[in-house]
Amino acid sequence: MGHTILVIEDDETFSAALVRALKRRGFGVEAAKTPEEAIAVAQLTVPAWVVLDLNLNGASGLTLIPLLLEASPLCRIVVLTGYASITTAVDAIKLGAVQYLAKPVDLDSLLRAFDHTLQADSASSRASVPASIPRVPMSVDRIEWEHIQRVLGEHKGNISATARALNMHRRTLQRKLLKRPVKQ
Repeated sequence: MGHTILVIEDDETFSAALVRALKRRGFGVEAAKTPEEAIAVAQLTVPAWVVLDLNLNGASGLTLIPLLLEASPLCRIVVLTGYASITTAVDAIKLGAVQYLAKPVDLDSLLRAFDHTLQADSASSRASVPASIPRVPMSVDRIEWEHIQRVLGEHKGNISATARALNMHRRTLQRKLLKRPVKQ
């Protein structure tokens, strides 16, 4: 295949399974668990593709996108998350990711995500917002989730600052963030 893939994932079980599956498909694969390790590996290997978990042991994977693109300007980054939101999807794309997928994801969908913008008509566009973002009205609970995610993004992941901005107790916010996002 020729592509080197960097998997940045703090869940060791998921990471090991993904690395094995990619190697079986003929890819060269490197893995990293922390942001610091990810940047060091990216600078050494200059990956063509990066699979980036959105939440790396409490740190936002989004902060790594500019650093990864600096280390490997032509790499294509797909962000994976178990806590998908429209706000973080848009942020990921604006920062330079080519796609944003919710876990669980099958290997074929992941591999297609790297190529999804290669077929786009506009060569000037690095990526587009995923087509999977729904066009139906959201539930009140989902709107609350999206609002929390937007404010959290505005405060660069700082829980205390976000809680103050939302006029919410910090523990209440933490409980809300630990829950999976509600369905549309």
